[in-house]
Amino acid sequence: MEKLTLEEAERLNATQVTEEHLIIHAKNVMAAMGAMAEHFGEDKEHWMAVGILHDYDYEKWPEEHLQHTEEPLREAGVPEEDIRAILSHGYGICSDVKPETNLEKSLYTVDELTGIIQACARMRPNGIRDLEVKSFMKKFKDKRFAAKCNRELILRGCEMLGMELRDVAEICINGMRPYAEEIGLLGTGS
Repeated sequence: MEKLTLEEAERLNATQVTEEHLIIHAKNVMAAMGAMAEHFGEDKEHWMAVGILHDYDYEKWPEEHLQHTEEPLREAGVPEEDIRAILSHGYGICSDVKPETNLEKSLYTVDELTGIIQACARMRPNGIRDLEVKSFMKKFKDKRFAAKCNRELILRGCEMLGMELRDVAEICINGMRPYAEEIGLLGTGS
């Protein structure tokens, strides 16, 4: 496989990931990664493919996350750089692969960030369709809101990217918006 395509990533992910919330999380990260790719002038579909596949082993091995990723993906022909990117999103938690490229740093950051965006959008009548960055920032500051999302990690990721949290969040919200229906973020009024 010369390049991981979105279609191939979705096919591979579907062999391991069956729980609805994990599928939705993968799609959130996929959408955010597509937007980050556009921001950096990179290959959108490629970044989306890496986003879809980032939690490949999580459903079956949550306690050993990323320890069952490398070999199966290598056997499936996934390029080494993409496997490395996937491993890097667990840096400092369940992996010692440090994010180096913009793709790796973006994945590291948006993995947790999309969780807070999703939680914000779920509470709104129009979901993500009219979610503004200032509403997100208010919720981000409230440590009890979406408490499982690691804010320090998100801020560390933004620092690695050399970007402000507000800007990364805006890119991700805009990237997720077109997928509102698919990711269940049309809002409470729908």
